[in-house]
Amino acid sequence: MMEASATPRRLWIRDPLAILAEGAGGGIVVEGTRIVERVAAGARPVAPVDETFDAGRHVVIPGLVNTHHHFFQTLTRAHPIAINKPLFPWLKALSTIWPRLTPEAFRLASRLAYTELLLSGCTTAGDHHYLFPKGLEASVDIQVEEARAIGIRAFVTRGSMSLSEKDGGLPPETLVQDDDTILADSERVLSLFHDPKPGAMVQIGLAPCSPFNVTKRLMHESARLAERHDCRLHTHLGETLDENAYCLEMYGQRPVDYLEEVGWMSARTWLAHGIHFNDDEVRRLGAAGVGVCHCPTSNMVLASGRCRTCELEAAGSPVGLGVDGSASNDNSNLIESVRHALMLARLSYRAEDVSHLDALRWATEGSARCLGRDDIGRIEPGREADLALFTLDELRFSGAHDPLAALVLCGAHRADRVMVAGSWRVIDGAPIGVDTGDLREAHTRLARELFGTL
Repeated sequence: MMEASATPRRLWIRDPLAILAEGAGGGIVVEGTRIVERVAAGARPVAPVDETFDAGRHVVIPGLVNTHHHFFQTLTRAHPIAINKPLFPWLKALSTIWPRLTPEAFRLASRLAYTELLLSGCTTAGDHHYLFPKGLEASVDIQVEEARAIGIRAFVTRGSMSLSEKDGGLPPETLVQDDDTILADSERVLSLFHDPKPGAMVQIGLAPCSPFNVTKRLMHESARLAERHDCRLHTHLGETLDENAYCLEMYGQRPVDYLEEVGWMSARTWLAHGIHFNDDEVRRLGAAGVGVCHCPTSNMVLASGRCRTCELEAAGSPVGLGVDGSASNDNSNLIESVRHALMLARLSYRAEDVSHLDALRWATEGSARCLGRDDIGRIEPGREADLALFTLDELRFSGAHDPLAALVLCGAHRADRVMVAGSWRVIDGAPIGVDTGDLREAHTRLARELFGTL
């Protein structure tokens, strides 16, 4: 006789200081992994609850969704050979030392990046890993293992580079793989780890790195593979003027024309950066439903330019946020990127055209749409219980009158509590099951041993 499964516990997160959801002034009810009720101010849940959490000190928002990162780069932050350089010289400089990456270092880099993101209020962590030097063939496996251990929702893209310097690309030969090896491993990790169902904790995408370091064949075949496995496609596109010039010289076409030729102009695709598009390209991308991940911090550090977020959204493109790699952002803090997205937008648009709510929406619902998910990104019944709770106890918030605006305008930096799929993964500002002191010590030691310049 089979034992009856336990009934999921019901948790009322009650009376928050503020919440980014309509009709939820009295909080929300979580049952199992999902949100089941929004409670109006002054009301009580419609059914009994098993547990109550008093959120009177907390501003509650949907868990942030990161749609672009390079975890391995946490090992080469603020590196002397790369600082104060634009993208192409930056890439060429760091590519001389990245071949030193080891599986142990990559595991610690992934653990550190997941933990940083989680502490910033991120509940779904996307990574674009394209670096596969000899010995790192199981990189995707490592990232999935680390995500499961920490309890964060993960979207890992199997990146790739197949054009080395001798073939007209940017990376050294030690960092590239041939197309057939890449495609075989892409099929392997999709079969092992990709879960297309609602509520999935791990999903896999395919992510040839960019037009200047992969073949057209790899782009074509990746699109076909994504169709067969019902997964997303991701790449860098339109990040710099150098990239536009490269595509014109190498392929005789601009990056968006290249994207269309290789079969990627569809709602299955989301792009990193998407800065240097003209009006017609913005229209075409929007009509096709191609998503764009805005990476404001990295774009400012590398002086790459400004993403046309408002025009892309108006045209029909989902717009999300990403921290980008920690060698061009130098941290993995997504709530900080929300503030940067707002401030950078104010240099391009009128103050009344982009609000703190827009920036928060890009980091939540917009990012979820980039990943093709309608089960995360909003606080509403039926969606996954992925939540970030911030207090306003620091001096930076003193005197703030609008709690939601204060998160962005006053510079929230670290969540007090984070819930993923109905389980607390951060409590009192500390990640569950991770000793951050030990992690930092081990990560710092390997960063210095492998990539130190002294």
